[in-house]
Amino acid sequence: MAKKKVFVTRKIPESGLKLLRKKYDVRVWKKDRVISRGALLRGVKWCDALLCLLTDNIDKKVLDANPNLQIVANYAVGYNNIDHAYAKTKKIPVTNTPGVLTTAVAEHAMALLLSIARRVPESDTFVRKSKYKGWAPMLLLGGQLQGKTLGIVGAGRIGSAVAERAMKGFGMKIIYFNRSKNARIEKDTKAKRKAKLKELLKEADFVSVHVPLVKETRHLLGSSQLKAMKKTAYLINTSRGPVIDEKALVSALKSKQIAGAALDVFENEPKLAKGLSTLSNVVLTPHTASGTIETREAMSTIAAQNIIAVLSGKKPKNRVN
Repeated sequence: MAKKKVFVTRKIPESGLKLLRKKYDVRVWKKDRVISRGALLRGVKWCDALLCLLTDNIDKKVLDANPNLQIVANYAVGYNNIDHAYAKTKKIPVTNTPGVLTTAVAEHAMALLLSIARRVPESDTFVRKSKYKGWAPMLLLGGQLQGKTLGIVGAGRIGSAVAERAMKGFGMKIIYFNRSKNARIEKDTKAKRKAKLKELLKEADFVSVHVPLVKETRHLLGSSQLKAMKKTAYLINTSRGPVIDEKALVSALKSKQIAGAALDVFENEPKLAKGLSTLSNVVLTPHTASGTIETREAMSTIAAQNIIAVLSGKKPKNRVN
């Protein structure tokens, strides 16, 4: 009997690929960049299982390209890149890789928060450009975290993990905005829930965003919301870029409507809104919040396990549709 076929749209850590190669004929797109549309369609037509990335647009055309496609396994927690509702009508399971990213993303969110509060990138550049001439009492002053209020927008796994680190590690006060009450975050961090987003924005010294990208959260933070923030406040985003209106954010940063921002994701990746990269009151990282060896290997393994389950006639652990 011929082996079933798995197509992987980009090189990922070997942990998952080894599992797949033991059972199936596996092809990995060789070029280390986002796969072309043509190559994606050719790969889908060839395979029984597709392992894709969040940069791949898995729309109706892709899902219709192969009537024998049995699963789409996304190498990510979010799955807004896949028409999962249409996949469901075709009885194609769509899976993700939740849970294993929590620690890495929470740590990165705290790294961004610290970097923007203490002006770490600015200071690094200052020293490298030989501008440092000795200690000075007013040189590159930043802000302390202890006693400051952190507003968590989206109190799921990652938002809760950030709140715990901020409160227990840095003595911050926690408030949160979420669709429903989160009893655990309130117990663990003494967090207080805000019924409206603008209530949180008006009170928080730091705002950290942790919501999925759905219709309701696109431009959740726009001009009106940025105006509601304190002029001394900082915005941190490690969720999805389009949650923030990037053009409005650039305007708010230029006018010092808010003190600064730290972003790991962008509205039109990999492009940045005009003027964003030239601002000194912003910290930018290239969508690497989950970028630890441990996390990326775990994601690879989970994606592979989801595929193995479906191709073996079993239910995948992480089906989202």
